[in-house]
Amino acid sequence: MYKHVLLATDLSPDTGIVVERARALADAGAALTVVHVIEPIALAYGAEMPMDLGSLQEEITRQARSKLEALAQQLGIPAENCLLVTGTIEKEILHIAGERGVDLVVMGSHSRRGLAALLGSTANAVLHHARCDVLAVRIASH
Repeated sequence: MYKHVLLATDLSPDTGIVVERARALADAGAALTVVHVIEPIALAYGAEMPMDLGSLQEEITRQARSKLEALAQQLGIPAENCLLVTGTIEKEILHIAGERGVDLVVMGSHSRRGLAALLGSTANAVLHHARCDVLAVRIASH
């Protein structure tokens, strides 16, 4: 059985099945840590934006923190097991998994096809670089 599970979430409403899989593992005796990674706007949209994006980044962080706190309450886990970090998503997930001694990363996987599949995805990057098991839970497309 797994001892420490890392739930990597984008906090979107359609990831309920991912949360439930992580909860089931925690209910079976695993410690549970939750992480949400915020990519810097400059990284996501290019550093040469003609406006100051600081206030927008602060609002994104505020909303994410609020959603993460609600998820922690829903899962019944302490605040120190809920991490909100800024950086490159796959790098931060891998860093936290290694730093915390995680033996399973649980994350959602949108089944993309065509160009998106060719370019890869966050789940694919984590799967290929993690030093632990990765459970990619399929999230149905609407």
